Amino acid sequence: MAGEVAPVSSSTIRMDADALNAFMAEAFPHAKPGSRGHVVSAAPGHIRARIDPTEQALRPGGLISGPTQMGFADMAAYALVLAHIGPVAMAVTSALNYQFLRPCRPGPVMADAHMLRLGKRLAVMDVRIWTDDPDKPVGQANVTYAIP
Repeated sequence: MAGEVAPVSSSTIRMDADALNAFMAEAFPHAKPGSRGHVVSAAPGHIRARIDPTEQALRPGGLISGPTQMGFADMAAYALVLAHIGPVAMAVTSALNYQFLRPCRPGPVMADAHMLRLGKRLAVMDVRIWTDDPDKPVGQANVTYAIP
């Protein structure tokens, strides 16, 4: 039917990396540029993001703080949801469980977010945070988003 919107699917995306980054900049105008990270690539069921933490993100001992890692995992999950459902600002985190696996040393930090299930009201994702080697994650998050 004309005007009918296609259902959401984890096999197609509605927003690419550029569109996601532009949306994030508009949706969070008070965030310092780069403080949330940015989407590097988007594909069906997967996004890759990067953050270059500043000294303010370090905890005592010179490691990247837990809140920085968890916030970055949440941003990656949010971007993955938006990539599939489009620019819906009110998709919100309903659960986030984070496991610290290794020390997160200063430098570029990457996230690989994978869609595990995309339903009408909930999206469930796995997010792996890594620094030097994607096969040696420094953290892992299970993130659930509620979709309005």
